[in-house]
Amino acid sequence: MDAGNDVRGNFEVKDGACEPPRKIAKLDISGDNEADKESEVSPRCTFEGFKIDKVLNDNPQNKILFLQGRFDGSENKAVVLLEKTPFCTDNANHLLCKDTNLKETLQNDIYHTYDVYPDPKLNALKATVIYPATDKHVQKYIAQDVHLVEETAEDYEKITLPYLNQSQFSVQWVYNILEKKKESERILYEDCDPETGFILIPDMKWDLKDTSRLYLSAIVQHRALKSLRDLGPEHLPLLKNILMSGQKAIQDKYGVPPSKLRIYFHYQPSYYHLHVHFTHVKLEAPGSGVERAHLLTDVINNIKLLPDYYKLKPLMFTVKENDPLYNRFKEAGKL
Repeated sequence: MDAGNDVRGNFEVKDGACEPPRKIAKLDISGDNEADKESEVSPRCTFEGFKIDKVLNDNPQNKILFLQGRFDGSENKAVVLLEKTPFCTDNANHLLCKDTNLKETLQNDIYHTYDVYPDPKLNALKATVIYPATDKHVQKYIAQDVHLVEETAEDYEKITLPYLNQSQFSVQWVYNILEKKKESERILYEDCDPETGFILIPDMKWDLKDTSRLYLSAIVQHRALKSLRDLGPEHLPLLKNILMSGQKAIQDKYGVPPSKLRIYFHYQPSYYHLHVHFTHVKLEAPGSGVERAHLLTDVINNIKLLPDYYKLKPLMFTVKENDPLYNRFKEAGKL
């Protein structure tokens, strides 16, 4: 878990340069008190003077490289995520042209493989910069083993909830969005009702271009709700509003119908202010697997069947070895 109120930049790296940073919604992290104050460090728009200290992780499946470093000898750490961008079909003719260099790597009968070197302008990388980064940012992205935990209702009351209350992770960056102090221009839909309202905003993982990679999050106005464990029948109007209003807003804006949306909660969530993820069914988003995702429609139906369903049900979730919650469960003999 990591600080949420950080200075961050998002660049398209092309031909050794970068476009001006765009404001993005940081919707996949939670924070600590280190980041409660606004940082005076401005977002970067160049990597000049950046020194890599270590490679935190390499994800070949998603083609993402996680780096830790520093700018210009600063004592402040920086975390940089380099991600290969999706292909643009409009550029297909330019990718396969006489200016594209090929290096043959294999030939067997009719089968040929090549390393392909297109025009640098067509070979963009997306860079996400977290700067200054806390140790919790670094720990979030570093390679580590992951374990499955079965959390009973008793475990939640005796292990998880005391840990959450003691840690007091900051979600000030979430409140900044709800109060429209930050990123108000990115809000797709807003319902200000304190009990049933929410804000729907694009996630930083989506480039706002390719709707097959659509990713938005609905952040509830109700500030006392942390996660699935807090939900009961009194929250059904809120959940139904998120489902119906969120689907309509996305279809009206992006033309994506409800039948092409995956709408779900994470458990454990990345930050403890109740929110719902909206992704395109074609997108294999992190955390959309069975060990973490809970479909919104299932949550609504389960509460209808049993009002205390999420207060009583054992819930499975994954936990990383450097997460303090892992140590709590291990000390309790649950791992």
